[in-house]
Amino acid sequence: MTNAWNDFNDARQNANLIPKGTIARVRLTIRPGGFDDPSQGWTGGYAKRGQTGAVYIDAEYTVLEGKYARRKVWSMIGLYSPKGPDWGNMGRSFVRGILNSARGLSDKDNSPEAQNARRISGIADLDGIEFVARIDLGTDANGDEKNDIRQAVTRDHKDYAAAMGSLAAPMGFAPAPAYASHQSAYAAAAQQPAYAAPAQQSSYAPPQHQQPTHAPHAPQQPAHAPQQAAPAPVAGARPTWAQ
Repeated sequence: MTNAWNDFNDARQNANLIPKGTIARVRLTIRPGGFDDPSQGWTGGYAKRGQTGAVYIDAEYTVLEGKYARRKVWSMIGLYSPKGPDWGNMGRSFVRGILNSARGLSDKDNSPEAQNARRISGIADLDGIEFVARIDLGTDANGDEKNDIRQAVTRDHKDYAAAMGSLAAPMGFAPAPAYASHQSAYAAAAQQPAYAAPAQQSSYAPPQHQQPTHAPHAPQQPAHAPQQAAPAPVAGARPTWAQ
């Protein structure tokens, strides 16, 4: 390899390609295609329909950190093909991986919380989502090599935590869907009584109920007079001094 400034025979054919197998955190941006089919849940103009009748998501991925930060990769996420269900099923599998990766789930986790985290309200929920991807190599329409992303890396992968960085969550916890934690908080609140009495009665009596011993006008009880016990508090009743 000469690296001579005037001899380019040993230069890489395409230096812009990210090496195959690179693991990186990326952000998905959808390039809207203007195609809607409400019966399929494709609304908002995010889907795109090709000349063959195939429907897909036109995806742009931006590498967020590391050696290839700010580099972009483009690919299609299949929604429907007139040739059969395979392309749509591949797209569904890929989106499942994206949600697992973005929300810190193991693909083996089938708990109700994990199943809820794998649901979206529409394609718009995927726009801007960040996850860990394995960057691959494919070919474009002209047969030339290009980068592609076909696989999301989940927390089961040994490189997931390092790539996700501070966004990585403990095993089994989904950080992204805030609605799950909100539902848990509401359920816990619903189990609390409307009024909860103090767990422990305070031994401190309010000043207006105390008769200081040094007050000259305070009547003194005879030494032999029995001490009158304070009335027992009624459960759930508010003390008169708090009114």
